[in-house]
Amino acid sequence: MEYDEKLARFRQAHLNPFNKQSGPRQHEQRPGEEAPDATPEEALPELPPAEPEFRCTERVMDLGLSEDHFSRPVGLFLASDVQQLQQAIEECKQVILELPEQSEKQKDAVVRLIHLRLKLQELKDPNEDEPNIRVLLEHRFYKEKSKSVKQTCDKCNTIIWGLIQTWYTCTGCYYRCHSKCLNLISKPCVSSKVSHQAEYELNICPETGLDSQDYRCAECRVPISLRGVPSEARQCDYTGQYYCHHCHWNDLAVIPARVVHNWDFEPRKVSRCSMRYLALMVSRPVLRLREINPLLFNYVEELVEIRKLRQDILLMKPYFLTCREAMEARLLLQLQDRQHFVENDEMYSVQDLLDVHAGRLGCSLTEIHTLFAKHIKLDCERCQAKGFVCELCREGDVLFPFDSHTSVCTDCSAVFHRDCYYDNSTTCPKCARLSLRKQSLFQEPGADVEA
Repeated sequence: MEYDEKLARFRQAHLNPFNKQSGPRQHEQRPGEEAPDATPEEALPELPPAEPEFRCTERVMDLGLSEDHFSRPVGLFLASDVQQLQQAIEECKQVILELPEQSEKQKDAVVRLIHLRLKLQELKDPNEDEPNIRVLLEHRFYKEKSKSVKQTCDKCNTIIWGLIQTWYTCTGCYYRCHSKCLNLISKPCVSSKVSHQAEYELNICPETGLDSQDYRCAECRVPISLRGVPSEARQCDYTGQYYCHHCHWNDLAVIPARVVHNWDFEPRKVSRCSMRYLALMVSRPVLRLREINPLLFNYVEELVEIRKLRQDILLMKPYFLTCREAMEARLLLQLQDRQHFVENDEMYSVQDLLDVHAGRLGCSLTEIHTLFAKHIKLDCERCQAKGFVCELCREGDVLFPFDSHTSVCTDCSAVFHRDCYYDNSTTCPKCARLSLRKQSLFQEPGADVEA
C-alpha cells in the first residue's frame, strides 16, 4: 500500500503540463496476464498530507522558458512597463535558484533572464536617431557602429551594450561614452592640449596634498579621502594629484620624468586623463635629453650609439636630396615613423627611449644606416663622385663624412683622415687657404690707393 501511494504521488508530480486531459499512465501489461480495467482518475488513493512540492513547469511556462527563443516571446516579456519587467526579472531569478543545477531548464531560464534585462535596458535608454558627429568641449565624437565589441563608458564607468545602446568615440583622445552621457562631460579633449602645449611634467610625482585640492577629485570635484569615505582617493603618479575611482581606474603607464631622470621604465598607476595624454604624447619628440639630463649619456651606452647613428644619417641626408635614384627609391621613407631623426639629433620621444631600453631601436637604426651607406658608397656612382680626398696626405680611398675614421671641418665641411687631421694641426688647411685669399683681396685695393 505504501508503494502504491509513492507511485501515485510520483505520477501526479510528473504530469505532462501540455496534456492535462489525459489521465495517468497505465501499468504496462505483462505477458500472460489479463489487462486490468482502466482505473479512473477519481479512483486514485488519496495522498496523505505532506510538504508542498515545488513544481516549476507552471512558472517556467509563464516566463516562456519552454519556447523557442527565436519565436515571438510570450508572457511578461511583452510588458512595456519598467516595473513589470523588473518584477519578471525577480521571478526569473527565483526560478533559476530553485531549478536543479546545470539542467536544461535552468539554462533556458538564464537565457530568458538576459533577454529581460536587455529589454529593461532598452526601455531605460531608447535607441533614438542620434547624429553621426557630435562636437563638445573640443571633443569630436563619432557614432560607433560596432555592436559586438565590449567597451566601458569613460564617464559613468559602466558597460556599453552595443546591441541596444548608442555610444560615441572621440577621434582625438579616444574617449568613449554613452549617448546619454555626452552632456555630462566636463573635461575638454586632451588632444587640444597636445596640439597647443605639447610638453611633459618632468618633476617626479609632484604631490601637493589633498588639502590643496580641498579634499576633492582633481577632475570631477567629488569629495574624496584616504579613508575611502565617501570615495577613495587615488593618486596619479604623473600629475601627483588625487582622483576618485570614477576618474582613476588604476591604469598603468610609463612616467616620462622617471625615465629621463632615473632611466626607470616601471609602469605606475595614473588617472584616465593622464593615461590618454601620455598615449597621445608617446610618439612626439619633445625631450631634449642634453639639456634635461646630460649625464644620462654617460650612464646609458645605447644612447651614445643612437646619437652617433643619428649624426651619420644627418650627414647622409644631403646625398639623398641631390640623388635622383635615392629620391625614386624613397630611401628616406625608411624613417617615416621617426621623422625627427632626419631633422636633428637632439630630440627624443618616449617611444624612442622605450625602444632603446628594449634594444629594438639600435638594431633597426643600424640596418637603416647600413642600407644608406651601401647606396652612397657602392650602388650609386653619382653619390660616390661626391666623396672627398684627404687634403693632408692625398692618399687612401675616397672619404665620406659619415665614415668612422674621418674628421669633418665644422666651417667648410671638408673631410680628412682623423689621424692626419690631429697629427698636423687642429686648423683646417682648406679654411686657412680661404682666409689667406680673403686677406689678399682686401690688401690689393689698399696698395693701389698708396700708389
